[in-house]
Amino acid sequence: MEKKHIIMLLIVILIVIIPFFLYSDKDEGYFSGSDDNGRLAIEETGYKPWFSSIWKPSSEMENLLFALQAAIGALIIGYIIGYYKGKSKKF
Repeated sequence: MEKKHIIMLLIVILIVIIPFFLYSDKDEGYFSGSDDNGRLAIEETGYKPWFSSIWKPSSEMENLLFALQAAIGALIIGYIIGYYKGKSKKF
């Protein structure tokens, strides 16, 4: 590996790791997602839901469904890119 590749790799690692140390002593949930913020903003308006969920999956099941959704999306995108890449080649 060239020296500049190693330097770039170290810079990327630092960019990823430094924020965790900078914000590690902040409130619990500092890295909470927009789902939580949106839910709180809606609850502040006094909105009442029309219905509730029929089934509440466990956290493991939510993670599994999210990973499955990501895998299916990656397969579709990969297929489309591969299809057009193969179509553009001259045989």
